[in-house]
Amino acid sequence: MAASFTLNRVMNIIARVKKFFEIHEVLVLKNHTKYSKGYFMPPEIILDWARKEYPEKAPVWCSVDLRDGNQSLIIPMSLDEKIEFYKTLVKIGFKEIEVGFPAASDTEYALLRRLIEDNLIPDDVTVQVLTQAREHIIKKTFEALDGAKNAIVHVYNSTSVAQREQVFRMSKDEIKKIATDGAKLLLELTEKAGANYRFEYSPESFTGTEPEYALEVCNAVLDVWEPVVDRRPIINIPVTVEMSLPHVYAAQVAYINKYLKFRDKVILSLHPHNDRGCGVADCELGLLAGADRIEGTLFGNGERTGNVDIVTLAMNMFALGVNPELDFSNMPALVEMYERVTRMKVHDRQPYAGALVFTAFSGSHQDAIAKGMHWREEKNPDRWTVPYLPIDPKDVGREYDSDVIRINSQSGKGGVGFIMEQRYGVEMPKKMREDFGYCVKAVSDRKHKELLPDEIYQIFSDQYVNVDKPYKLFEFHLRKEPGGARVGSVDLEINGERVTYPARGNGRLDAVSNALQKNLGISYSNLTYNEHALEIGQSARAIAYISITGADGKVTWGAGMDTDIITASIQALISAINRMVAGK
Repeated sequence: MAASFTLNRVMNIIARVKKFFEIHEVLVLKNHTKYSKGYFMPPEIILDWARKEYPEKAPVWCSVDLRDGNQSLIIPMSLDEKIEFYKTLVKIGFKEIEVGFPAASDTEYALLRRLIEDNLIPDDVTVQVLTQAREHIIKKTFEALDGAKNAIVHVYNSTSVAQREQVFRMSKDEIKKIATDGAKLLLELTEKAGANYRFEYSPESFTGTEPEYALEVCNAVLDVWEPVVDRRPIINIPVTVEMSLPHVYAAQVAYINKYLKFRDKVILSLHPHNDRGCGVADCELGLLAGADRIEGTLFGNGERTGNVDIVTLAMNMFALGVNPELDFSNMPALVEMYERVTRMKVHDRQPYAGALVFTAFSGSHQDAIAKGMHWREEKNPDRWTVPYLPIDPKDVGREYDSDVIRINSQSGKGGVGFIMEQRYGVEMPKKMREDFGYCVKAVSDRKHKELLPDEIYQIFSDQYVNVDKPYKLFEFHLRKEPGGARVGSVDLEINGERVTYPARGNGRLDAVSNALQKNLGISYSNLTYNEHALEIGQSARAIAYISITGADGKVTWGAGMDTDIITASIQALISAINRMVAGK
């Protein structure tokens, strides 16, 4: 009976495990079969662009923060916040700024009117507005534009297979007619307004559209507009939803670039979203494939996973020695504005802008960076090559001692030494840096926290500098005898009592050392000595470093600070002795 019961339990468990793995197999191995590629390869694969290394000049940049970025916010920006954001974009150097969808909301209509009526649009800046290819929407958009000096009217309609079949239930010809009718209306209303607006067309959902059909629609629109060189329209190829690897998108762009009508009179633009996390790569390869212009947002804000991040794109160019023609030299201020008005957070690991992107906690990384910085001081090279830092943090408004080297239990001597040198002018000998590094690591590990520079300096001061227990220097008197020897006395305070010891040696430090070893009953050897002036924030002060080797072979370090270098050196010796006696 018992055996039977046990066997039944075992079989039950086996059955349950089998069932689990059957379910697991369904979830992990089979659900992917419900998906297939939603994109289309172009009928001709053009690969000339693949031989290029990187974009050699900046594209035309168009910020869509105030439209595409804003429409994705939980709480859209207020009018005043949009104005502040717009002014920042102008200051950075954007020459084309999509300010909204004026027909979509009163706030966006009011923004455009405010910009025009308050004369906030510089002569070299063009505002862009978005409109669907629908008559009443286009007409309201033109009302909002009244009085604008430089404007782009951006019209779009969706062209993908899914949208044609599921949303509009229209044929290819019907979808194309929507586009051309919209293009005609833009032309008519512009002429009626006596304006000189430029035009932009986007085959929305391009990535789910057959490239040859998208090309057909774009060329039909261009036939309506009849482009001229001094008023070039824009054909924008959006990655409305990212569906492919970046090289596939580049192949699509290359195809459009080759067969687009009036190509020398048309600006080819890209507008990638980031659904697959490849928005930056889409743009970089798309530029190689022939694009002239990029639409994106600061820090990648936008629908779903966001638009392409123009900051990353521009700084990638900057890091290759290409002028991006956008100014991100005060990145902390830009991040502050962005987070405040959008109520979004720039991630700590956001390229070039995140709080931690230049930060090294690892000891080996810190050591390499510190040595790289010293190498730059020695060699003064004309190119930036510091290990682990793709660009100079100072170029985006960051600081070495607070942004680059930060100290925790993972840090090493190199980072600690760098902080002490850069911030406080303390240049410890190499072996002392190692000793102090372990001391700092132990404190950070015990407290389980990052240590700020002032905390690190305090550890140094408390543990190494002018240590006065159990022996405290009171004063010393030494004179030089005719033979060169130093003779005199050294006064100490021990347990609250003052004692005086005779001193004699080849030099001041040697004389004091001899007196202390003889009278305190201690023994050490291999005394090493280093000194320097404290030039950073420590006017007229000097610091000395001393190591001694105890009878057990352990090396102990001490430091002394004083306005007098001799006093500093004797303080350093006594610090080392006190630390040795304490077993440090």
